[in-house]
Amino acid sequence: MPGDPNDLLYGTLDLLVLKAIAAGPVHGFGIAKWIEERTNNELAIVDSALYKALHRLEDSGAIDAEWGVTEHNRRAKYYSLTARGRQLMRAEVSVWKRYVAAVGSVIEPA
Repeated sequence: MPGDPNDLLYGTLDLLVLKAIAAGPVHGFGIAKWIEERTNNELAIVDSALYKALHRLEDSGAIDAEWGVTEHNRRAKYYSLTARGRQLMRAEVSVWKRYVAAVGSVIEPA
């Protein structure tokens, strides 16, 4: 029985959030929407998991947060990457690519 792609999400959520923020400041809903759009709606981000990841990344110094106003004139926190966050994102992308290659070599042997 095939698994739900969201089951794999837990270990990669921080990386997905960092990638979503990399283009510029964005609020939580925008992050979730970006991830869903980029994955063709394969991954749905649960609010509680997203905000835990944002707090974890903020506490680690990977992202900064600043209050702003959304396009719908609502107050929201906008998140942006710090230099440390960019460094962390590059390292995590490298690890993820190695992991995908390793799993791929098992699933699709040469």
